[in-house]
Amino acid sequence: MSTPVSVPPTDHRQSAGDNGFRPGLLSRLGAEAFGTLFLVVAGLGVPLFTLPQSNPLPGALAGGLAVTAAMLAFGYISGGHFNPAITLGNLVAGRIGIAAAAAYIGAQLVGAAAGALALFGILRTVPNIPDARTAFDTVTAGFGEHSVIQTSMAGVLLVEVLGAALLVAVFLGMTARRNSHAAAAPFAVGLAFAVLLQLGQALGNAPFNPARATASALFSSSWALEQLWLFWVAPIVGAGIAGLVFRGFADARGRTAALDADLSDDEADAGSDFADGFDDDGDQKAAAETRSAEEHGRAGADEAPEAGRDEARDFFDGPGKQS
Repeated sequence: MSTPVSVPPTDHRQSAGDNGFRPGLLSRLGAEAFGTLFLVVAGLGVPLFTLPQSNPLPGALAGGLAVTAAMLAFGYISGGHFNPAITLGNLVAGRIGIAAAAAYIGAQLVGAAAGALALFGILRTVPNIPDARTAFDTVTAGFGEHSVIQTSMAGVLLVEVLGAALLVAVFLGMTARRNSHAAAAPFAVGLAFAVLLQLGQALGNAPFNPARATASALFSSSWALEQLWLFWVAPIVGAGIAGLVFRGFADARGRTAALDADLSDDEADAGSDFADGFDDDGDQKAAAETRSAEEHGRAGADEAPEAGRDEARDFFDGPGKQS
């Protein structure tokens, strides 16, 4: 009978449940890069090429569905981060090491840049779009005059922190080992991402994903790179908050379990001490008499079998000896 392989609570924690499959780092990085590429192509491509008079699929819903599809397709390999904020949240929560987290973020940036490059190349082939960079400006994250509703830097910063914290919290909660509904994590994370994107689009195309923000900024006007810092700092802060809260819950649960165990041991010791406390004054005499009677009973019980064995030997050996 084979023993199931235990999987560390990091990037590929969902991958080894049934057959012990443990992908290597290169496989996980490839999955992260390809999944992030898919997110960028869907999340940026749908709003880029949507006609104003025909909008069958909103860009926010497209981005959420892309997250769900990517997690279902590649989550068993890498854990399905596809977002530096989620990777940093897992790092703070203690689910992934620093080196692996850095490699994950690098792979996500490569995948995001490749996806944006593909979209930029497609834009260059459309005759009605004379300037591809200007077209990218419409889907690139920004604040102030580059926000759809002229949202200030503070407002975009706040919504990015809040949105990233909520997204990372949903991811960490749904992928927790004790969550009996972990199989539904792709749907929960995808829906949460779609709702947050719908909020972020009006405020400044807030992507809640530094890799996606970087990819679009690379192919937009110069102002996008100047404002890119906000779309890294704010998600990192939000992810750190969610990771610390999740880790605090986990530590509190561990301390509660340890305290319960200590209390059980203390109650058992107290019960023993309470029972031993009856050995004073008159109870000591009663206890001594009880012990003496028990010892006497055991001695008699030990002697009885010997007597029984002697009588049996005499009975069976007697006739033989007489003959």
